[in-house]
Amino acid sequence: MSKNVEATLSRYLYRRERLIDMLIAIQETEGYISDSFVTMLASGLNMSPLDVRETLSFYHFLHDSPSGKHTIYLADTVIARMKGYDDVKLALEESVGCQFGEVTEDGLIGLYDTQCIGLSDQEPAMLVDGIPFTHLTPEKVRTLIAAFKSGVHPKALVNPNGYAEDSRDYIESLVDSNIRQPGPIFFGEPVNIDQIIRDAVTLLPMEVIDATSTSKLRGRGGAGFSSGLKWRLCHDAPGDTKYVICNADEGEPGTFKDRVILTQSPEQVFAGMIIAGHAIGAREGILYLRYEYRYLVHYLESTLASMRVRGLLGASVGGNPDFHFDIRIQLGAGAYICGDESALIESCEGKRGTPRVKPPFPVHQGFKGCPTAVNNVETLANVTRILEQGARWYEAMETTESAGTRLISVSGDVDRPGIYEIEWGISLTDVLELVGAQNPRVAQISGLSGECVSAAREGNRTFSYKDLSCNGSLMVFNYERNLLEIVRHFIHFFVEESCGICTPCRAGNVELYNKVSLIIEGRAVEQDLDEIFAWAKIIRGASRCGLGTTSPKPILTSMNAFPEEYKQKLVEQQGSLLASFDLNAALHDFTAATEYFQSVDTVDISEV
Repeated sequence: MSKNVEATLSRYLYRRERLIDMLIAIQETEGYISDSFVTMLASGLNMSPLDVRETLSFYHFLHDSPSGKHTIYLADTVIARMKGYDDVKLALEESVGCQFGEVTEDGLIGLYDTQCIGLSDQEPAMLVDGIPFTHLTPEKVRTLIAAFKSGVHPKALVNPNGYAEDSRDYIESLVDSNIRQPGPIFFGEPVNIDQIIRDAVTLLPMEVIDATSTSKLRGRGGAGFSSGLKWRLCHDAPGDTKYVICNADEGEPGTFKDRVILTQSPEQVFAGMIIAGHAIGAREGILYLRYEYRYLVHYLESTLASMRVRGLLGASVGGNPDFHFDIRIQLGAGAYICGDESALIESCEGKRGTPRVKPPFPVHQGFKGCPTAVNNVETLANVTRILEQGARWYEAMETTESAGTRLISVSGDVDRPGIYEIEWGISLTDVLELVGAQNPRVAQISGLSGECVSAAREGNRTFSYKDLSCNGSLMVFNYERNLLEIVRHFIHFFVEESCGICTPCRAGNVELYNKVSLIIEGRAVEQDLDEIFAWAKIIRGASRCGLGTTSPKPILTSMNAFPEEYKQKLVEQQGSLLASFDLNAALHDFTAATEYFQSVDTVDISEV
């Protein structure tokens, strides 16, 4: 067995659930994960090679063939395409000397597209060996590639001051936090983490849960489920072993607030995990960090180490001799679907990120079959403030059913992209004015899976759980943007990111993409719109996770907000054939098939 593989297995204690960590570690040292490494890992973990390959093949950032000494991933998002993506992509291909999806002949550089990397406020952006480069231009690209070819390491280019990689200064030398409006919960007054934890662990677990429930805190990850109720269910679930997982797989395009929280206030998040662990009776917490944020790992590990030295993690947390709790970081490997809590748990166990059928729910049967509370970064950071200031203080900042504040990531046609902490109840018009929206026409709320809103006709709508619940993202598009092209790009994202387990999601989103393409091409009729609604109903009703149930929303909500965009592109149906039916293409396929069968005397059924 390779010494590298043996050392990797030993480092992760031969635990199957650490398979993704092992695959990443081998790839970082060897460049890619060969068949021989798959076989050796399988042997060491008492698994079949097919089981290992099943995980390896699922994740976007894992490679089973050489991917270049320097691996470049250029983010392909709608925002990037508004900011010069095409010119940057062309400059990369010309400077590197290969096309996207290829590696240079000398093996120096591999070029790849990827989805959103959490930098929509500073695009075009790319990752080079995991290091982010932002605000790209063709000239900047040519300079960077020339440096790589001359032997300069990417880290030297982004960190000329030589900051330690485990420091905040290093992270801030890579990317901007762009905090435009701090508030009472985030980025404002400093938080006394040590005192909050020491006070929290003196409370009974049910007192912590009651305070969280009283505050009316709802999950900030999407569903808006009561955090106090989730913890109560997990606390009451039978079993001595329980887990807390922080979902930092922030993959929704246009969303980057969790990156900024983890940069500016990581202890506030970890404190929330500790408080959650005390409340439900857990001894271990896991921060599931998306691969695109792996440049944060050393900094976050250093933060955890500091908290252990201060007695806030490990044995007798905060001076409570009966509470032992620690946190580890689990890297993802590139799969948007892992934002679903059950898919995330599968990934934490070293498997494909395939959503589980519910019930059972994670609070009853989660990580390794044990009760598990999964909360996202913003939710847990809120918990820390609630325990510091009190539930009533938090509840007082509310409209009906919406307590606390809302953190949003803003990008697109605005003067001031970045992070804003806003009050519930603020109108869309006021937010657009706050961020410096430039002649806004379209507001995409809550990312691709959210809601498309007309800035002119719906500006009086408010941010609240009863109206625009906003899962942390606001993308703004002006009158110069092609809405249908934006919608098609959104649907393409869901096509690419579907795990493929559900036929309605796997096949239906392709059909929706094709329908939008027909509309853009001017070959759609009224029946095509009817079929969009029919497909959307099937996808939303038969998919097992949130990706499928929300993937039709870019079409449905944009059709509702801008029906004229679709209607004006339709054509009249002539005769019995749809305008979208290509008779010549169909005849060509039939002729080709006929000629093939006539060319052989005997047909082997396996070839058909």
